[in-house]
Amino acid sequence: MFESLSNRLSGIFEGLTKRGALREADVDAALREVRVALLEADVALEVVKDFVAAVRERAVGHEVLSSVTPGQMMIKVVHDNLVDVLGAGENEINLVGTPPVAILMVGLQGSGKTTTSAKLARRLQIRDKKKVLMASLDIYRPAAQKQLAVLGEQAEVATLPVVFGEQPLAIANRAMDTGRKEGYDVVVLDTAGRLHIDQKLMDEVAAVSAATSPTETLLVADALTGQDAVNVAKEFHEKAGVTGIALTRVDGDARGGAALSMRSVTGCPIKLMGTGEGLDAIDSFQAERVAGSILGMGDVVGLVEKAAEQIDQEEAEAMAKKLIKGRFTLDDMLQQLGQIKKMGDMEGLLGMLPGVGKIKNQLKEANVNDKMIARQEAIILSMTQKERENSKILNGSRRRRIAAGAGTTVQEVNRLLKQYKQMTLMMKKMGKKGKRGLMGGMGGMMPGMMPPMPPIR
Repeated sequence: MFESLSNRLSGIFEGLTKRGALREADVDAALREVRVALLEADVALEVVKDFVAAVRERAVGHEVLSSVTPGQMMIKVVHDNLVDVLGAGENEINLVGTPPVAILMVGLQGSGKTTTSAKLARRLQIRDKKKVLMASLDIYRPAAQKQLAVLGEQAEVATLPVVFGEQPLAIANRAMDTGRKEGYDVVVLDTAGRLHIDQKLMDEVAAVSAATSPTETLLVADALTGQDAVNVAKEFHEKAGVTGIALTRVDGDARGGAALSMRSVTGCPIKLMGTGEGLDAIDSFQAERVAGSILGMGDVVGLVEKAAEQIDQEEAEAMAKKLIKGRFTLDDMLQQLGQIKKMGDMEGLLGMLPGVGKIKNQLKEANVNDKMIARQEAIILSMTQKERENSKILNGSRRRRIAAGAGTTVQEVNRLLKQYKQMTLMMKKMGKKGKRGLMGGMGGMMPGMMPPMPPIR
């Protein structure tokens, strides 16, 4: 998300940071470009006006023009105002109440409401250790209730059995009653959507809300719909009492203006964002991190959190013991590749590293992507156990056999072995320093797996 906006803003601020001092005219010229960049990113006009005015007020004052590093201060001012627009502070799901608490999922048809319901339920069950029940109130869309049941099986989350002919309000009441009787902490209610907002839809949502008293009414909005999503958010908020927004298809939106606009127009916090197709691909929305990502600062905290969620603690400790002893085999490298795959797609992970936007073309030329990880796994899996434990025996004929087995080239095999050698040297250095060195060097693990990149000019 925000790819085009991030690229535009990076270019604007790169020019500012190269100057030793800034005049008011320089700030105004930069802000004109910022204004155009925001409008092109599909940010609502009134939001753009307020944003530019707020930045200018701080930028032309003592805070920037009198700073020792005015270009950097300008970036900080824009960052802080982006955080304000996106909504600073905690945006966690509210689960405070007498169990079971209800979470009402609302939105238009096709926004990803049912999938988001399953993702949220799985997240609450795994991360927050809550016992969750899902119920589909969509009796209009063919197979909607079956879809939630299938997703429930995949997510390992319980779903309310379907009773043919039962109406939405009755389903909601039965779900809450089942939740109370069977000791559930949370009941996620997936309401029906429409192709457009109408009175029948709003009456139904209002009736279910009155009966269940939800702690959250989350509007599920497709980030790809741009300004339409903003208008939908406004109407739902006015008529259904929305408490938060869940953005879907964030990974596919290069503009991202809807996110910037919805928070300002509705006053409701963006609480969740869908980052991919998998049931684990949902994150809390953190304004500071998103603002940093827009300005090319990355999201190292988010990257660490992804690693903590996916990497098995026992496996990590076993690996640490091996490294301290100075042993790192191709099997260990294979395990590391598997852990990176668990964390998500390579493009998304790289986007969380500071400054990566500036070397995007080099990364593309070097084919740093999910296919690269798959090829490297195939190469190692084409080796015998003896070869994985002792790479020194990999002569020319063995490398040709491995390349044929993996469906790749000898050059690819050589490249992987070169990376393995680099990683082995790094691991030995870390191991000599003990646990402290090991912890300090873990940040180099992922870059060490990447193929050599062209020089950055």
